[in-house]
Amino acid sequence: MTECVKPGRELLVNKPQRDELWNPLEFVPVFLLARGIQGHSGAALKERAIQLPGGVLQCLFFKMPLRNIFRGKSASKSFPVKIVMLDAELEFNLPWRATGRDLFDLVVRTIGLRETWYFGLQFEDSKNNFAWLKMEKRVQDQDIPKQSVVPFVFLAKFYPEDVSEELVQEVTQHLFFLQVKQSILNMDIYCPPEMSVLLASYAVQAKFGDYDHATYRAGSLSMEELLPQRVLSQYQMTPVMWEERIRVWYADHRGMTRDEAEMEYLKIAQDLGMYGVNYFTITNKKQTELWLGVTALGLNVYESENKLEPKISFPWSEIRNISVDDKKFTIRPTDKTAPNFVFFSKNSRMNKLILDLSIGNHELFKRRRKPDTIEVQQMKAAAREEKHRRQIEKDKLAREKQLREEAERQKAELEQRLLQYQEEMRAANDALRRSEETADLLVEKSRIAEEETMLLTQKASEAEQECQRAHLLSAKTQEEKMLMEHKVREAELLVSTMVEEGERRATESERLQQELIRARFSEKQAKEKLNTLVKTFNSSICHSAANSSIVNSSILGTSLLNNSTMHLPPPAYSHSLAIGSTNDLVVGSAVDLPDLTLESTEALNSTYAPDLTSLDLLNDTDVEQLSLEIEKERVEYLERSRHLQQQLRHLKSEIEVLKVEENQTLLDAVYHEQLRTGETKYSTLRRTRSGNTRTRVAFFEEL
Repeated sequence: MTECVKPGRELLVNKPQRDELWNPLEFVPVFLLARGIQGHSGAALKERAIQLPGGVLQCLFFKMPLRNIFRGKSASKSFPVKIVMLDAELEFNLPWRATGRDLFDLVVRTIGLRETWYFGLQFEDSKNNFAWLKMEKRVQDQDIPKQSVVPFVFLAKFYPEDVSEELVQEVTQHLFFLQVKQSILNMDIYCPPEMSVLLASYAVQAKFGDYDHATYRAGSLSMEELLPQRVLSQYQMTPVMWEERIRVWYADHRGMTRDEAEMEYLKIAQDLGMYGVNYFTITNKKQTELWLGVTALGLNVYESENKLEPKISFPWSEIRNISVDDKKFTIRPTDKTAPNFVFFSKNSRMNKLILDLSIGNHELFKRRRKPDTIEVQQMKAAAREEKHRRQIEKDKLAREKQLREEAERQKAELEQRLLQYQEEMRAANDALRRSEETADLLVEKSRIAEEETMLLTQKASEAEQECQRAHLLSAKTQEEKMLMEHKVREAELLVSTMVEEGERRATESERLQQELIRARFSEKQAKEKLNTLVKTFNSSICHSAANSSIVNSSILGTSLLNNSTMHLPPPAYSHSLAIGSTNDLVVGSAVDLPDLTLESTEALNSTYAPDLTSLDLLNDTDVEQLSLEIEKERVEYLERSRHLQQQLRHLKSEIEVLKVEENQTLLDAVYHEQLRTGETKYSTLRRTRSGNTRTRVAFFEEL
């Protein structure tokens, strides 16, 4: 296994000897509960781990002096922190003067994350409100919990506009998958029942791999870990019924890798109305309670009981300036003739959080519309190479699987042919045995007929002798003559009868001899047919053995070629990323956001156009090939989408009869109304952005 440590570090799996100096402040212990580090699985790391009590499953010690991590800071005093992730926990000893950036960089380096601009560290402050760790401020100077081990939660702070285009690293995709899945299960994101079943099937594919009917056991899936409790309570369906519907779709995902299943999950989830929205309670000048949603595309305003369908939206391209004054939040649009968009929150802390999320989303909004940086281009190139390599391995595996299935099919055919030949041989042996029995019977009948013929011939000669004696005695007396005449007539009659019987017996004997000849001829033909079948079977067995050896040689060669494939090195890590953070806000503070009108976007493109020209990494052939691949993926995606829509409609109609009407929520009613009118998340956003800014601000004030 490749060591997952940087140069200059030593991986320790045991404590030092007694004669060595052991300073706990010079080492950073990292506890992993589930996933591995930098692409290594937990199973691979478990072989090199120490089993510890207290629920900690695995422990890796990186011998890494703190002065190398936090240069220029005193390491004489430290405090423990715990980073909670959705599938792991990390623990570090952090220097007292460490900043939020130091801790964040340590976490992302540990898990091998490079797309750091989406994530942040969340904690619960002294007033039990959730806050994000400020990067440029010392950790101890922030309102962190006063506990022996300070807990932080590593979460996605910002969401991409399109997961398939923006998320490059697999670890980034996996972290988003876990967070979105947990949000759906916690009902923080509304998901309709039929969509929940589809997403659950992708989650099962990502966790267990391909469906195997031989090893799958009914009842092995936990519905609480796959479907929201709201969905389970709205239908009169048992867990077995839900599992069967998930299993049907799970079987359709055969051949899909874990990363592909997680990406399909995210593609479907990003079309949900509440995906990627951070909600805050606000009021307008009329003191109407509303929801403010901060998204990657802009700010949305929702009614107090409908977080699914926004009433109005303000895209980031129309926002020029944001300012905070205690509980008052003011947004100045780029249209200087339009009035300011003003709302009020419950406290100033919430306004600071809204401002922080707004600035971060606005920065990412601008960044997406600029040319990719060198680092992002390198990551995308490495991701394409890795995807291409995995596709090659997948194709090789598919070919090997096809060859194996072909060999098994040929083996089954040979076994079937063998059984057929054996059946034909048994039938031929039975026919031969019956022919031999018939021939023996005919021989016996012929022998009996010959004996009867000889007996009749003997009786005829005796009768003729008796007739001669009667003629000799007929001269004695007339009476004797008459008697003899009578006997002669009787003898003649008997002789004629015997002669006829002899002729009949002779004819019968001749017929039996003919049948015997035909039987022996049939026996000869049966033996010849049996010999022919035996020769044919031997030649088929030889030919099949030759084919099997060829297939085995091909599979062995392919396996050796696959084993000899060299793995690409992981992309070089760069820790020079910087995320814009929010400094301490004072009353009356304001933040200017650059205009994002059409003209400014064109200016950005013209500014960065020379960089793109100088960083042209693709030639015409690569561009053409990439275009063909994109078009092919688009066609496949549209076809798959149509198929999924048909399946979703079928499932919806199937479970509709089992719905419990009294358990339906307001969001369910809103969703069904959207289905009835044909509204989608994107059509709703287009509608809420229609009109000018002045009209939308006026509409907000009237809510």
